[in-house]
Amino acid sequence: QMADPFLYNTGERARYGCLGHEVQIEYLKAYVCGPTFLTDKAVIVVHDVFGWRFPDIRFIVDFIARHGYIAICPDFFKGSEPWKSTDHWGDFADWMKDHDPMKVDKEADVVLKYLKEQCGAKKIGIVGFSWGGMAVHHLMLKNPQLIAGVSHYGIIRDSEERYNLLNPTFFIFGEKDHTISLDQVTLLEEKLQQYCKVQYKIKVYPGQVHGFAQLKPEDMKPDDKPYIEEARKDMIDWIKMFV
Repeated sequence: QMADPFLYNTGERARYGCLGHEVQIEYLKAYVCGPTFLTDKAVIVVHDVFGWRFPDIRFIVDFIARHGYIAICPDFFKGSEPWKSTDHWGDFADWMKDHDPMKVDKEADVVLKYLKEQCGAKKIGIVGFSWGGMAVHHLMLKNPQLIAGVSHYGIIRDSEERYNLLNPTFFIFGEKDHTISLDQVTLLEEKLQQYCKVQYKIKVYPGQVHGFAQLKPEDMKPDDKPYIEEARKDMIDWIKMFV
């Protein structure tokens, strides 16, 4: 049986008052937050297994919006139940079969169309966390409309085609992530050096576990705080460089 990969307790969390609002885009619901001024730059945020309503991911959407982007987190689970911290880990593999992070192309297209036609976005990047990090890795191999990507602790492992990134991509990892070993990070680095024709970056944050980068400030432990803040700044810097 697989160990619980999320070392933070998702049950006992501070409440979070969101700054954005929910919208319906074709068959998808989405949470969207924009900056206080008009912009033609947008960032799609891909949630983790806890889904689009999880407070941590909404915090990230609002955080990106504060940096001057239209930020949007669609429900990539299309109305089906997200994983819950009370669910049994023995069922996780089955749950994942119905929630494949490499089957997100249609949803990405729906959201890209909405951002371009309804929000006036001309430059669009993407960031994702865990499940969403895998989705970002996949989309950066497939969708040239996404001009930059940031994948937080999520990689596609089982395909030789996974290194021909179309646009600049930044991979963020925690040193103590027991779902992604440092061997896998090293392999990714070697293969990207070999095959990747665009700019990429890989960074490992000391002492950090899976899921570290989306914690809200009031949920951070003092020792982790500098690394979480650094990862956030690095994410925004990468997006600002290209989007």
